[in-house]
Amino acid sequence: MFDFTEEQIERYSRHILLKDVGVEGQEKIMSASVLVVGAGGLGAPVALYLAAAGIGRIGIVDADEVDLSNLQRQVIHFTKDVGTPKVESARRKMEAINPDVKVETFHKFMDSSNALEIIKDYDFVVDGTDNFPVKFLINDACVMAGKPFSHGGILRFQGQTFTHLPGTACYRCMFKEPPPAGAVPTCSQAGVLGAIAGMLGTIQAAEVLKYFTGVGELLTNRLLTFDAKTMQFRTIPVTQRASCPICGEHPTIDHLIDYEQAACDLKK
Repeated sequence: MFDFTEEQIERYSRHILLKDVGVEGQEKIMSASVLVVGAGGLGAPVALYLAAAGIGRIGIVDADEVDLSNLQRQVIHFTKDVGTPKVESARRKMEAINPDVKVETFHKFMDSSNALEIIKDYDFVVDGTDNFPVKFLINDACVMAGKPFSHGGILRFQGQTFTHLPGTACYRCMFKEPPPAGAVPTCSQAGVLGAIAGMLGTIQAAEVLKYFTGVGELLTNRLLTFDAKTMQFRTIPVTQRASCPICGEHPTIDHLIDYEQAACDLKK
């Protein structure tokens, strides 16, 4: 049980005032650990809100450095951070907003050789990546390790998200395998409205906090999609497939796979 300081009681007062959260819920938040994969458009708002909420330990995985083109949507990075590793830029903002939080950084690509090792010490994983190969990698690693995770994806004016818990539909239940390289454009090829990242990232952060506090209903066995052009939101029911190759009754995937990712350089 936490012995809250007066400063912490004030900092988290709006959570503590919530009947569904209270002191007990805030203690659960502060005891939790979350891994955020990607410190970009989705990872930025997720990391900021989880740090502000008081998640006790947050890991950030990203191999990239801050680029000027990131700043239109990746709100955890500032102009002065251009050229800095994203994980370090993110860490500084998270510690600035809440010194209670322990931030662990992984300045590396997540792949089949390290994914299980990276996620093993965290209670929940957030997919804030922007490419299919890593999304499938996160899905498979979390299913194998029995870890809950939040999936998120954005493109142009649209976003989608769902939450996976062991025994519920996973990413492969909905999308069996990645599309061929180059078949679907990335954000750097097709563009994305900056605010879309904030819309979806805050939904993912809310799912994380709901998971730890036990408040409400998670987006399990449901795919939430939205189109910001019309501000229409849809929730599509999905079910865990008995034939799913990773979480089904007779899984055929017994190791992590590094799929090919099409490269894109906007400057070229």
